[in-house]
Amino acid sequence: MSTGPLPLHDVDLRGRDVLKEADFSREELQYLIDLAASLKLRKRTRTEEQLLRGRNIALIFEKSSTRTRCAFEVGAYDQGANVTYLDPSSSQLGHKESAADTARVICRMYDGIQFRGSAQATVETLADYSNVPVYNGLTDDWHPTQMLADFLTMTEHLQRPADDISYAYLGDARSNMGNSLLVMGAIMGSDVRIAAPKALWPSEDVQAIAHARAAESGAQITLTEDPYEAVTGTDFVHTDVWVSMGEPVDIWDERISLLRPYQVNADVIGSTGKPSTKFMHCLPSFHDMNTVVGQQIAGRTGMVDGLEVTDSLFESDVNITWEQAENRLHTVKAVMVATLAD
Repeated sequence: MSTGPLPLHDVDLRGRDVLKEADFSREELQYLIDLAASLKLRKRTRTEEQLLRGRNIALIFEKSSTRTRCAFEVGAYDQGANVTYLDPSSSQLGHKESAADTARVICRMYDGIQFRGSAQATVETLADYSNVPVYNGLTDDWHPTQMLADFLTMTEHLQRPADDISYAYLGDARSNMGNSLLVMGAIMGSDVRIAAPKALWPSEDVQAIAHARAAESGAQITLTEDPYEAVTGTDFVHTDVWVSMGEPVDIWDERISLLRPYQVNADVIGSTGKPSTKFMHCLPSFHDMNTVVGQQIAGRTGMVDGLEVTDSLFESDVNITWEQAENRLHTVKAVMVATLAD
């Protein structure tokens, strides 16, 4: 079965770093989404051509991962590339060797470098000191590969372009997901609503980036403390975890108290006014007590039907996170192909 040529755009991303969404134009991001859709079809029809044979990619992980690691590894293998996984105990990064020195060594052995960790400054330094593409698999500030997956998922689901999609994000909006959903939507021309306590809104700098890009694209940007105002009429409702591993327990209590009104549940989804509205989450999710952290949270808060999303909603047909998770593979693969293929 022929799937036709790869998507044609007047875009050349060979050798480019992928560090944050604001580094790219709307056309460049759309190219990556279209390329991902094409590669996804090729994988399903077993017509995928290996464009990265002989390439080697270093995967540096300060933070543990399921979807990001699997997406980079399987995507690389599908395309004929090799990977080396480096966790905190497998390299000297940050211990005996700086990010700059690590970059100058690794770029002489590898064709690309993926970094997943805390500081955006670290991935920026890796890019500054290497002469191969560097990919941000997640930092505390930005999550660009997740955004490509989210926009592929939303456009696939509705069969509409990004500038005809509305979505809301409920929760801690100072996070990488809050920042990235705000800025990506602004670039792509979407109707973006952020609902959080004002103390947990994206920073003024991030808001300024979003408003500047929205002025170019025609995107609608809304920041509000009212979750019901945010979700009205939206096609999708996004959220993310409210607390992260390693944060002090007293922070959990304070954060959960602030964010209880922003839990995604049947009432919130029903308030969109659209029976077709779907739920999205980058995962993992604290929707039940089947994890150590879930049990700890339920024990402290009494919230036994989930935290940022109720278990009943998560287990319903409204949830499309599994499609979203699969699309991490196809969009990560698109990033590698676009930046490394001849």
